[in-house]
Parts: sequence; structure tokens; C-alpha cells
Amino acid sequence: MSRRNAAIVREVLPDSKYNSVIVTKLINQVMEDGKKGIAQNIVYDAFDLASEKLSVKPMDLFNQALENIKPLLETKARRVGAATYQVPMEIRPERRQTLAIRWLILFAQKRTSERTMKNKLAAELVDAYNGAGGAVKRRDEMHRQAEANKAFAHYRW
Repeated sequence: MSRRNAAIVREVLPDSKYNSVIVTKLINQVMEDGKKGIAQNIVYDAFDLASEKLSVKPMDLFNQALENIKPLLETKARRVGAATYQVPMEIRPERRQTLAIRWLILFAQKRTSERTMKNKLAAELVDAYNGAGGAVKRRDEMHRQAEANKAFAHYRW
């Protein structure tokens, strides 16, 4: 993080199919080596597979899955004197969204039960929609850690 100026936030254009900025961010995270068309196909096919499985609209499924993944609290290391404390802090909405998308893709990639990325992403979306899966476990783990360290909340500044 720069000490001089705040980072310039780039405007992300909405995607063509769902007209959603969040879906564009997901596509950009899935994209490798600048192959945006392939990333779009993966994401759109995953949405279709997941919505067929649950018989829910794709955007409703995606939004609910993201809400189930988004963390509310995280711990940050703060040095006070010679000691380092893990201080629980609330997360800004932009960071919540970024972490949720990052975890969704990370745990989709780690899946071994499916072969293709679209199947892996669809399965992770279904699990997140149902409140299960690796991304939701990561969020719960983060909340548990923040709860365990709430005694240090007074070091927040």
C-alpha cells in the first residue's frame, strides 16, 4: 500500500449478459493470460449449470451465494509496544466483495470431484448458496478468529 496517495479505483464496466459489475469482477478473476472470452464462457456456463441444478435465476443464485460468503470481520495485526495483537476489525464493503469472489474461485479451483472449471465453479456456487463449501467455511473460520480475539478490540484505531 502506497504511503503517498490513495490508489485510484478503476471503473469496471458491466458484463454483456447480466449487465452486472459484480459478474464482470468474477470474470476478471477467473481470467488467465488475458483470455477474457474463455473466462466469460466458464462463468456463464457455471451460472447456467448451477441455476439448472437449483431451479433459481442465475443472478439470484450468484447474489445469495456471495452474501453467504462475504465476511463481516477480519483480524489485523497491530504492534503495541513489543507485542503484536490480532485486532478484530470490520471490513469495508468493497473488500468484502473482493474476498468473497477470491474465495469462491480459490475453492472452486481446489475441487477435485469435478473435471472442468465450469463444473467446479457451478458446484462451489451451489454449495455457497446452500451455506456449505470451502468459501463459507473460510468465512466462518475468519469470524471465529475475530470472535476469539475480541478482547483486543480496544487496540483498534
